[in-house]
Amino acid sequence: MMIVIAGGGMSGLSLAGHLSRWPVTVVDDGHADLEGLAWASWSDRPGLLDAAVSRTFDRVRVHAGGRTWVLDLGCYRYRVVLGPDLARVVRVVRVVRELAPGCRYRRGHVDLVEDGRIVVDGEAFPARWVFDSVGGPLPDPDGRLAFLGWHVRTDRPAFDPDVPTLFDFRTRQLGASFVYVLPVDPHHALVEHTSFTSGPVDDTARREALREYLDDVIGTDGHVVEREESADLPLISRPAPRRRGNVLAIGARGGLVKASTGYSYQRVQRDSAAIARSLRRHGHPFDLRPPPTRFRLYDGALLDVVAAEPARLEQAFAALFRHATAEPALRFLDERTSLIDEVRLFATMPAAAYLSAVRRRLSRATG
Repeated sequence: MMIVIAGGGMSGLSLAGHLSRWPVTVVDDGHADLEGLAWASWSDRPGLLDAAVSRTFDRVRVHAGGRTWVLDLGCYRYRVVLGPDLARVVRVVRVVRELAPGCRYRRGHVDLVEDGRIVVDGEAFPARWVFDSVGGPLPDPDGRLAFLGWHVRTDRPAFDPDVPTLFDFRTRQLGASFVYVLPVDPHHALVEHTSFTSGPVDDTARREALREYLDDVIGTDGHVVEREESADLPLISRPAPRRRGNVLAIGARGGLVKASTGYSYQRVQRDSAAIARSLRRHGHPFDLRPPPTRFRLYDGALLDVVAAEPARLEQAFAALFRHATAEPALRFLDERTSLIDEVRLFATMPAAAYLSAVRRRLSRATG
């Protein structure tokens, strides 16, 4: 059975690890350099590729509504995976299990993916199943998440190495903006300006916002930017059409980026495990249970509200993380809460704007 994974990024590599029972060909053009990539996520359970985790945190810091607080994660842990570590662990998992002839990596550009075959650099070859993470263009997004991050070094200790900052709204608001801090040690951290926006964001203004944050909020007394990174992530709350014959869209093409947060790593791991489970049980990869549709409605409503009133984002995040532990918020963002949990949560938020956004979306869906 020929299985082809189109794209060797995070979603393609993760699926290759989970499909260790089968021979797999991963096709990638090498455009995305894994060396500089990393993914952070939270999880409350072990996963197949956990050996790729390089850092684990049990607390996070947040600042919103004029208040800073540090939250225990309860049963969750916040984890960081580096690109080279993920690639290494996927290779190890496939070798250790020794249940498949192997994983072949082919360098090339995917020209076409269709039912029963894939075309790479003009050459067509058959495939029983194709898992596509490159595909065509994504649909129009509900909004965008724009990142500009600095890997900084400071002369004096400036960061708590045990506590990342999920969001800090003490920064100039370019759209709805906050700063994220992932510490490495007291002198090194990734400091990232993040904006929910519907249009382009001024890079000069974002760099100035990062300088202001490091000087005035962190108080670094001088810093060196060792590396800059940026990304622009489309946020889509509508469900993605995943199946085309024997082709299944994965990763962002499969709608696995959470539209209200931009996080995707754990969603991809769960999806990869479900695909492998479906192949084992049914001989096909399509027995995948989608999450309840109401969570996409919540995501879309948040993006609508933030686009109209950017200041609402800080209010929403402050309300979401108001508990003594971050566990309720993370469980909601994991889409594992009940309707009763969600009613209690929404009761603490500025309800009128969100209810109006939900009604508008429901009206469009039914009208």
